[in-house]
Amino acid sequence: MLLSIIQGIFNKESNTAIDKLVWKAKTGDEKVMDELLIAFTPFMKKTASFVCNRFIDDSDEEFSIAMVGFHEAVLKYKPEENASLKTFAHLIMKRRLIDYIRKEAVRNANVLLTIDDDENEMANEYVFDESSIFSYSEERRAKERREELAEYGRLLDEYGLSFKELAAVSPKHADSRKTAFQLAQIIAETPEFYNHLMENKRLPMKQLEEIVEVSRKTIERHRKYIIAVTLLLNNDFIYIKEYVKGELI
Repeated sequence: MLLSIIQGIFNKESNTAIDKLVWKAKTGDEKVMDELLIAFTPFMKKTASFVCNRFIDDSDEEFSIAMVGFHEAVLKYKPEENASLKTFAHLIMKRRLIDYIRKEAVRNANVLLTIDDDENEMANEYVFDESSIFSYSEERRAKERREELAEYGRLLDEYGLSFKELAAVSPKHADSRKTAFQLAQIIAETPEFYNHLMENKRLPMKQLEEIVEVSRKTIERHRKYIIAVTLLLNNDFIYIKEYVKGELI
């Protein structure tokens, strides 16, 4: 079975077979789970090395973190909602590794989080009650939403995009939309990829193909939508983001 899994990793037409193995692992087949972990070990190391910006091998704690993340991804993976196991697992492993790196940085530096006396006094004086939460009128909120949409529109224009065009190219199927969102998340959360987009006004196609199980044709088909979502995720568009919360991992 291990050989079939390894072959499946490099065969985009065998996603169904991988999904069946994932289902077995999720339902308690520990042997299948172990075989998945072994088969995807090179992928885990590659992801960990990419996130940590250095070579990672079996003896590194970061490899263990990546393996835990992959195990979590297998348990949470839903073929009908997520782009592919590798794409989904990449996001989960990256989150876990970044959390670990941040915690280690704090622990090693023995950083103590304190609040200045002045800030503490101000915090004590400021009380959030019902009246303060609803202090903004609906008119003010509507104005802020309009300003946010206008700003987002100007940003899209820098990339040759418009709201009208996005409405036309938005993925019609839920699975396609989920794939596009996951690719956008990977780009938004990877400085190297996001900087490439900022500098070249194009997606980092080659780099994406190396780490996700999505064809160049699919990425290109949803290119405009992916760029628009990436820009949305990495900017402070509070109101607009409320509409896409359910799409994010």
